[in-house]
Amino acid sequence: MATTPAEPAEKPHPLKEITQPFVDLFHAPRALWGVNLAYFIEGLCYFGMLGYLAIYFTDFIFQGVPLADVQSHHMVMVLTAGITLSMFFLGFMADKFGVRKTLIWAFLFLLAGRLVISAAPKLGLVPDGMWSTLHLATMSGILLVVIGYGMYQPAAYTAVRKFTDPRTAGMAFAMLYALMNLGGYLPSWAFLLRDENYLDLGINGVFWVYTGLTLVALIVTVLILTPKTVKDAITDAKDQTEKIKAEEAAKAEAKGEAVAEVVAEAAKPEVSGFWAGVVDWMKHHPFTDPKFTCFIFALIPVQTLFVYNWMILPQYISRAYTGWIGEYFELAANFNPILIFIMVPIVTALTQKRKVYNMMILGTFIMAFPAFFLAVGTSAKLLFAYLFIMTIGEAMWQPRFLQYAAEIAPEGRTGVYMGVAQFPWFMTKVIVPLYSGHLLSRYCPDETTILAGLGKMEPTTMWFISGCIAMISCVLLILAKGWIGKDFKTKA
Repeated sequence: MATTPAEPAEKPHPLKEITQPFVDLFHAPRALWGVNLAYFIEGLCYFGMLGYLAIYFTDFIFQGVPLADVQSHHMVMVLTAGITLSMFFLGFMADKFGVRKTLIWAFLFLLAGRLVISAAPKLGLVPDGMWSTLHLATMSGILLVVIGYGMYQPAAYTAVRKFTDPRTAGMAFAMLYALMNLGGYLPSWAFLLRDENYLDLGINGVFWVYTGLTLVALIVTVLILTPKTVKDAITDAKDQTEKIKAEEAAKAEAKGEAVAEVVAEAAKPEVSGFWAGVVDWMKHHPFTDPKFTCFIFALIPVQTLFVYNWMILPQYISRAYTGWIGEYFELAANFNPILIFIMVPIVTALTQKRKVYNMMILGTFIMAFPAFFLAVGTSAKLLFAYLFIMTIGEAMWQPRFLQYAAEIAPEGRTGVYMGVAQFPWFMTKVIVPLYSGHLLSRYCPDETTILAGLGKMEPTTMWFISGCIAMISCVLLILAKGWIGKDFKTKA
């Protein structure tokens, strides 16, 4: 007897595939939007101060010192690398004390640190180079920021995981990253506060504005992330997750497919003794997975381009370009974040069903290659072409990596895994400042260094070197595809 073949399942409309993740995220809990709003404000404050910090050290604290860029970049390294190292040790706090308490304490440290940095020049402290009273006061403020941020970012990503279900998680992680970058774009207009043709507050005055906004982020967190709001969000996310699992199991059963049983791990015996605890901690550390470890360390070369955004771009643009681009360097130096805000949700929606590893290879290539544009010349067209194309590459791989690191973590260890995944980022923040100041002083120096005969304007050489470094990540990922790419772990 002939049977009528079953009709193929209706394929979702391409437009619905793109818009549905946004619809799901729109219905996300109030607590998630509380995290997003504070993260947006913090992105504005962090990147706003960071973009000025090397200039602040070079032109004010180390004023008139030849090769001041070298020392300035080392000081910025204390902040950027210190934050990632701090995450490595403080990432557990959100898991242990809860996301609400951790976020509040993080903002208190961030507020105190930025208050010290902003107030130091007003205390009569002398800007007399390395180890001057102003230098030491500024570095003490940076230390407080390092502690605060070490708690903050792992707690924010832990909150996203706790407040979302499988439908909303992917877009929620991407949106958090995008909102931070939207905040990072707004400092493009900080010249309206800084420049003498406008409000003429100077860099220190802009620091005070960011300090006030940090207080706003703290208030937002306290008022929106109430204990009840957090509890309800976590409960709803768990209920939705169980509902989705049940629906998937029912669909699989209806199709006659085997339903995978989730077997809980056998309870591990309690470990007693200090050294036994150390051995157990090392045994279950994320770095014991060689594929995961090699994968995240292979990304160091392309991540150098992130560090250039605040280590090199502001000073490079202000020195190598004439006209409005050089005078209002903030507009070009902060062009990347607004593009990220626009592109990340769109690229994520279009590629969320693509294989993560292939996206990593393609994304790192597209991000790294445009650095060679700046090795051709210093025209405005080449500068914005570099910024636009490298941002497309960043949007393709960076949010997927963050989601991958958060979602492979066992229950209750998200903060730890996020902290560990940031360790190569820490290495990048240490490695780049060791040579970025020398690159600037040699190929794009300030007037003091030029007069001392220690450098000359050859910025195209600097960017050729930088492009070669960034391309290493793509090459490594291609070479390791047969090993790391096989059975590549991800729930995305």
